Amino acid sequence: MINRPLLKKLTLTLVAWTAALIMFFPVFWMLVASFKTEIDAVATPPMLVFKPTLENYAAVQQRANYINSAINSVAISMGATLLALALGIPAAYAMAFFPTRRTRSTLLWMLSTKMLPPVGVLVPIYLLFRDVGLIDTKAGLIIIYALMNLPIMVWLLYTFFKEVPRDILEAGRIDGASRRQELFYLLMPLSLPGIASTALLSIILCWNEAFWSLNLTTSDAAPLTAFISSFSAPEGLFWAKLSAASTLAIAPILLFGWMSQRQLVRGLTFGAVK
Repeated sequence: MINRPLLKKLTLTLVAWTAALIMFFPVFWMLVASFKTEIDAVATPPMLVFKPTLENYAAVQQRANYINSAINSVAISMGATLLALALGIPAAYAMAFFPTRRTRSTLLWMLSTKMLPPVGVLVPIYLLFRDVGLIDTKAGLIIIYALMNLPIMVWLLYTFFKEVPRDILEAGRIDGASRRQELFYLLMPLSLPGIASTALLSIILCWNEAFWSLNLTTSDAAPLTAFISSFSAPEGLFWAKLSAASTLAIAPILLFGWMSQRQLVRGLTFGAVK
């Protein structure tokens, strides 16, 4: 007789592993290509057996702008996340505990801005940044990245704040806590897992953002996403070197995501189980 619960569990496990392998395969293939020569990387059919080489990584490291781009990625991701949190936490606090008739509509409107293709607002934003001197600056990317992620962050923070028992905040008010003290000394410590997961998600999104970095930077403030595109030349793509540059670009954020996955999952499920 078939054990249906066991069969269901095995089926779900098989489906999960299959989906994971399919999603991981492009990363694996990129990693393999980074150890090939340019000729081997474009060989048809693909070469599964080859002599590995580190010349692509050496070529990437020889580019002086790699270190600068890595530093820019860290500074921009952290700066944009801190700015978005500084704007999003008070906004989510006000919407969660002092709602109005238009609070829900405002939240939906904020989320709807994520449906707008970035290219649709590229020209006005570029002209605005040019006029105020923010083209090819880290400050410019920090601002645009923070505003880009702000709707999602406000939604997440709003959800986390709604899960905090109001009785705790009311007790603080009875004891004489001001709005600022209520926010900083009661709400934020209680919502720390949710705030941390929101910050982690923002860092990942900022690190992987390519559209704005390619269009608003040239060299000084270019992050790693712009650095990768520099391996495209008029004579074609250098696939092996491009793979090596991409591997070096995603390795830090993959390691960061792997190390913080427990906190990320914990924060995203904050309040889900009573």
